[in-house]
Amino acid sequence: MYVAVKGGDTAIDNAHAWLAEERRGDLDVAELSLDQIREQLALAVNRVMAEGSLYDPDLAALAIKQARGDLIEAIFLIRAYRTTLPRFGGSEPVETDKMACDRRISATFKDAPGGQVLGPTFDYTHRLLDFKLAADGDIGDVPQAEARDQDTPHIMDFLDREDLVQSEPVGDETPPDLTRTPLELPADRALRLQSLTRGDEGFILGMAYSTQRGYARNHAFVAELRIGTVAVEMDIPELGFTIEIGEITLTECETVNQFKGSKTEPPQFTRGYGLVFGMTERKAISMALVDRALRWKELGEDNVGAPAQDEEFVLYHADNIQATGFLEHIKLPHYVDFQAELELIRKLRREAQGLQEAAE
Repeated sequence: MYVAVKGGDTAIDNAHAWLAEERRGDLDVAELSLDQIREQLALAVNRVMAEGSLYDPDLAALAIKQARGDLIEAIFLIRAYRTTLPRFGGSEPVETDKMACDRRISATFKDAPGGQVLGPTFDYTHRLLDFKLAADGDIGDVPQAEARDQDTPHIMDFLDREDLVQSEPVGDETPPDLTRTPLELPADRALRLQSLTRGDEGFILGMAYSTQRGYARNHAFVAELRIGTVAVEMDIPELGFTIEIGEITLTECETVNQFKGSKTEPPQFTRGYGLVFGMTERKAISMALVDRALRWKELGEDNVGAPAQDEEFVLYHADNIQATGFLEHIKLPHYVDFQAELELIRKLRREAQGLQEAAE
């Protein structure tokens, strides 16, 4: 056993060395810098920050480089590092109505109060490969977007004025922190939203798509999608007031859904909500759709058995790190378990053969 362990250690060391060599690639090609990853692969960086629950573009870029572009591995690295960081306190809730929007669109109102801003988006591209990007050299002058520092009110607020949208209760209690305590069911909406925002984008997208195809009867309109920077503020007890400690980029989505009403509620619209680090609009929209599907019980709706309505199914399977760990553990040694299974199969086959011979 001792020899086997030592031999295993050598093999693992060699595998690490080989991994480092593969990560570096052809030495004739310039090494990829963290600045390049952070600035030119920003959407990958945003996803790693969102699902890693840590807003730090530099660390996310490092994780992507270390993981050779495997975003789930990079997310794993970020979450592991996050657990080593001290916690000095909690910030105040961000005020997204004061967001400096780089992108702000609505699918419900053409003339949205405050205006629509297309911003940097793939929506209107032709999805054709641009071979100019493969050419070396400067791409030329790029026009700079005009800064937008004014407050931008939420479109849902205008529906609120007519009492057309279900009011959202605001509790005084601090919601549980999913990064510090394990998920327990049933989960309140605040905990569900935390789970969705750090859940795997592909899984949340699949769940959202299922609601649009009829698995939850959840036809939604995007009331507003906005991307921009917001101030992060923290209350300092020693000072006796709140100070701004930085800015972060967020994507926020609010969907509006029909609601036929109940014995206590009139017909009105209800909301789905998504909020994610960085420019991550596909995830934010998906999150809002799944959030609305999971609200069936509190809204007194029927559960039609849709996957997106199953809280346990959605929340327990959304976390790509837990899923990866359980999935990839089966490639690790299971020699004893398999030998037991093998011996059982051999025994059953011997018994079956004996019965067959006895019958003949």
